[in-house]
Amino acid sequence: MRIAVIAGPDPGHAFPAMALCRAFEKAGDHAVLITGRRWLEHAKNAGLEAVELAGLMLPTGVEDDDAGRRINERAAAMSTAMLPDLNRLMPDLVVSDVITVAGAFAAERLGIPWVELSPHPLYLPSRGLPPIGSGLEPGRGLTGRARDITLRAFVNRDLRRGRRQRAHARASIGLPAHDPGPLGRVLATLPSLELPRPDWPDNAYVVGPLIWEPATEELPLPAGDKPVVMVSPSTASQGGAAGVLEGVVAGLRRSETPEAVPDFRVAAAMLGDAPRDLPPWVSAGVGRQDVLLAQAEVLVCGAGHGIIARGLLAGRPLVLVPGGGDQRELANRVIRMGAGVAVWPGRDGVPDPQELAHAIKQVTSDPSFAKAARKAAHSVEGVTDVVSVCHRLLTGRAA
Repeated sequence: MRIAVIAGPDPGHAFPAMALCRAFEKAGDHAVLITGRRWLEHAKNAGLEAVELAGLMLPTGVEDDDAGRRINERAAAMSTAMLPDLNRLMPDLVVSDVITVAGAFAAERLGIPWVELSPHPLYLPSRGLPPIGSGLEPGRGLTGRARDITLRAFVNRDLRRGRRQRAHARASIGLPAHDPGPLGRVLATLPSLELPRPDWPDNAYVVGPLIWEPATEELPLPAGDKPVVMVSPSTASQGGAAGVLEGVVAGLRRSETPEAVPDFRVAAAMLGDAPRDLPPWVSAGVGRQDVLLAQAEVLVCGAGHGIIARGLLAGRPLVLVPGGGDQRELANRVIRMGAGVAVWPGRDGVPDPQELAHAIKQVTSDPSFAKAARKAAHSVEGVTDVVSVCHRLLTGRAA
């Protein structure tokens, strides 16, 4: 089977798409990755066919500060730019990232079956949950359910607006205004991060996290035998918390003797350049996250789904610094399962160093956090294989 996997360049979406392509190839299918230019060389080094996602650059003078316009109207224009490449490839199946709507539009325009890839839990609205993004636990009793009904009423206006924008965008490129939706939805997450809902879609399948990382070399640890704190700053292009590594260093540093080694060593896996003038008990740079996680006592990170999933799979307690988007939602789910704590950024968008240091000591001194992380990791044992799901969906034999 020939599959095109389409995702934008944000690491939280491009990395799972890369992992999915590798899974298809391992199963004997031929996968083509369509994503941002930044990751094309990485894909080719992994032996994958890769094509640049057309239409990512906005025309001069055009803005997409409105989320509905960015997701729908811009997707319509991008789908037109994508048609030549997708028509040339003519795959049997398109797997399109949940926010890369252009892939879904282009597939539908060419009559190609498509599946939606969500590199996180299911975020569709539910009549049994508070609005996604609130971070709230589902309400209990009459008061709790009334709260959720009220909150859902507030967001329904925006949801209706989004549906109107989607219908308008579809009509502008010759598609029916009504969106029939995907053939199926694959949710690349841990079951422990999902919430029970009374209206779970029949065509939605939890397939476990799809993990890939660009680093191939190991990051050397600082000298010594102190426990290791792994830091992974947010990779989100918009809304990620800033100053996480700097805050950890400042919080752990002994103020009375600035160069003295504190109770921990710090190792930070970066996608970009590391800060300068770090003390000798801190190592920062490009390095494999899986290796660092195996050596670390705790993971301090943003609250994006990818890094949370990696930390939980490794059984590591988490100190989360949530930014925007879905990070508040995910952080609160981790807190409720007992696998970590959150340090919320201040008004300047930066976490308080002393709060970070306190959180690190809290989760490393209480074994219940690591125990909860290991329990969350075990939930992945019951997931459905993503390649099998896609095959069954295409052949119409999905359970």
